[in-house]
Amino acid sequence: MTVSPRTWLAAGLCAVTLTWAAPARADLVEYVKKADDAFSWKLKAKNEVNGVLAYEIALVSQKWHDVVWDHQLVVYLPNDVKPGKTMVLLNTGGRNVGWELIGLELARKSQAPVAVLFDVPKQPLFGGKKEDALIAETFVRCLETKDESWPLLFPMVKSVVKAMDALQAFSKEEWKEPVKDFIVGGGSKRGWTSWLTAATGDPRVKAITPMVIDTLNMVEQMKHQKEVFGKPSLMVHDYVERGLIPLPDTDEARKLWRMVDPYSYRDKLTLPKLLLLGNNDPYWTTDALNLYWDGLKGGKWVTYVPNAGHNLRQDNKPDATRTLGALAAFTRHMIADNPMPKLSWKHDDAGGKLRLTVEASPRPKAARLWVATAPTRDFREARWEECKATLGKDSVVGEVEPPKEGCLAFYGDLEYEMGGLKYNLCTQIRIVGEPVKKKE
Repeated sequence: MTVSPRTWLAAGLCAVTLTWAAPARADLVEYVKKADDAFSWKLKAKNEVNGVLAYEIALVSQKWHDVVWDHQLVVYLPNDVKPGKTMVLLNTGGRNVGWELIGLELARKSQAPVAVLFDVPKQPLFGGKKEDALIAETFVRCLETKDESWPLLFPMVKSVVKAMDALQAFSKEEWKEPVKDFIVGGGSKRGWTSWLTAATGDPRVKAITPMVIDTLNMVEQMKHQKEVFGKPSLMVHDYVERGLIPLPDTDEARKLWRMVDPYSYRDKLTLPKLLLLGNNDPYWTTDALNLYWDGLKGGKWVTYVPNAGHNLRQDNKPDATRTLGALAAFTRHMIADNPMPKLSWKHDDAGGKLRLTVEASPRPKAARLWVATAPTRDFREARWEECKATLGKDSVVGEVEPPKEGCLAFYGDLEYEMGGLKYNLCTQIRIVGEPVKKKE
């Protein structure tokens, strides 16, 4: 079953020496497609947990700058579900801690096998760096050496692609029928990875569900953050401290951001995509979606979770009902090739009120507005309240009063049901009003 002998990272390795030889040129597709003898996979264990089979696979995705990337890959399959041609593939950081319940629940709700790829990226590296500090380090190395294989997002994407390779081989051996395509998702920088995995053009990626990575069109997003917050969010301080934000005025820096910004690949991203975002995510401006939504092509839907931050937990509740419902319903639609609801909307003013009109087919089961107020256009600490919307035959209309002072934000939220599974789809957010001036 093992494709090749497993290569282990030498004990004590904590840094990679920079090489100043001729620059290495590699775009995303070229890097991902490059053969790598380190790739291997092996089924380690098979257990049953509450009526769901859990398969644990040991995966080595690649060797990147002398660092071997090894991963834990877990597949969840409910006993009453026959695996078909499509599998959900989520990618995340760290090891399998706290993911078992999510994987089990999503597999049950989706009625499909769900795989979770861990250790994306391989970390810590380079003196104990993790997450954004590690990504920023690799960006700096790319700019200093002009070696375009350095950006960490490239091997992160390759780890997902090699997981697909392993899962196809595993499913053929275990279930006698190989999985043919995948719904790829992940949160934050793993959502970033999901976008870029689709950007490779790999035909096995049937759809994507990127979560809490509300920053496509990155250069404009950072400008917008400064306008709204007065400075970049503290959550992106690793990039600020390394001189990556604001964008350095060099051709090399501009090329780097084009290489890693999913918006640069938007002509290729025509596959179905469901974006899951938190209204109070401290990383991004509340209306960040408006800087890239119109530029996205093909099927696109968004689900906002009100009063939720980067963890998508509404009101910090321990469950993730709204997120799992949307993910599971989207999966069911994709597996059955059953079209998602068609939505279009427009914001305007009527009779002194702010109006949102949503054309929806089919008609939703219910609809509402979510509304928040704030002294400025910074809504990270705002409380979102539910307001009525009128549900017509094929449209939804909601109206709110303009703010007397400060700013107001609102969006439409449509509730659907599929085989007893409730899920929500939303509109873009509109922000109106003027910031309250501080007293001298």
